[in-house]
Amino acid sequence: MTTREPTREPERQPTSRPGGGQVLILAATVVALVAVVVVAIAVGSVTVTPDVVMSAVRKGLAGEPLRPLETIVWQLRFPRVLLAGLVGGALALAGAVFQGVFRNPLADPYLIGTASGAGFGAVLVMSLGASTPFLARVGAPVAAFVCALATVMLVVFLARVGGALPMVRLVLAGVVISSLFTAGTSFLLVAAREQAGGILAWLLGGFGFSTWRQVGLLAAVAVPALALVGAFSRALDLLQLGEEGAALLGLGVERTKLLLLGVATLVTAAAVSVAGIIGFVGLIVPHAARLALGRPHGRLLPIAALWGAGFMILADLLARQVIAPVEVPVGIVTALVGGPFFLWLLKGKADER
Repeated sequence: MTTREPTREPERQPTSRPGGGQVLILAATVVALVAVVVVAIAVGSVTVTPDVVMSAVRKGLAGEPLRPLETIVWQLRFPRVLLAGLVGGALALAGAVFQGVFRNPLADPYLIGTASGAGFGAVLVMSLGASTPFLARVGAPVAAFVCALATVMLVVFLARVGGALPMVRLVLAGVVISSLFTAGTSFLLVAAREQAGGILAWLLGGFGFSTWRQVGLLAAVAVPALALVGAFSRALDLLQLGEEGAALLGLGVERTKLLLLGVATLVTAAAVSVAGIIGFVGLIVPHAARLALGRPHGRLLPIAALWGAGFMILADLLARQVIAPVEVPVGIVTALVGGPFFLWLLKGKADER
């Protein structure tokens, strides 16, 4: 991560795509995502056929009695797959916003402390909840969500200079505060030896305890966020001209940056609170979408969200199947994919200079 103001660099991908090509990519993405959802629901310790999946969904929506296999699909696998898709879409959407605001394809949703704050809050509850009734009543997801938002608010407060929010100061404050909360999380992890296994599993991310309630709560945050960010897609395009250029074209730069970063942080905090800290999704998916579609955020944002959903569902499917019946934390899978991609991206940027 660099501490210098990110500069706009020439990219090899085209800046626009024909309308027909965009529609074709969107249609293919939707069809592929539906197929991925069906496969992810059908595959498991007990394999079910697509017709059973469809029957379970139909009966579940209608409130009709379910057969045993249909109960497995509706009560266990379907909410898990939907939650994975929502988390992936939320992180990819937030990543696209962060990359647009910072004008840097290496930015991700955890850049200004969201993950470290969420991790500290959740670990605090899991390590001290047994001896502190208040923390036990709050619960790890709520603590993770609140601490994530509080951390970013602290970072923004420290980075502000008058009415401005310099990007360099924001990144520096995020790095320092993230380091402090990471140190606190490590201390709690060492102190809570008996709970260390469960804490580490949460920190690495997973969907083993997904519920319909979690699906509903995350959808209530992610769907309006996508609509709101989409309404500001033109503003994100203007920010690519630089803050001075965007201001000359009539954009309220500081207000827009705060709004977009606030929405992206809210979505990220909600995703982390239900799934743990899952890395690289918010980095690699938006960048891949940008390579395919170009810069305009009006078409980049929805495609990035859909690709993020599909990527996370596939990662979760691999995580629960690779050494079944033991589940691998999904964060390990995304890191194994995202790490090489990140290194390739760094190498490519270095070769362009």
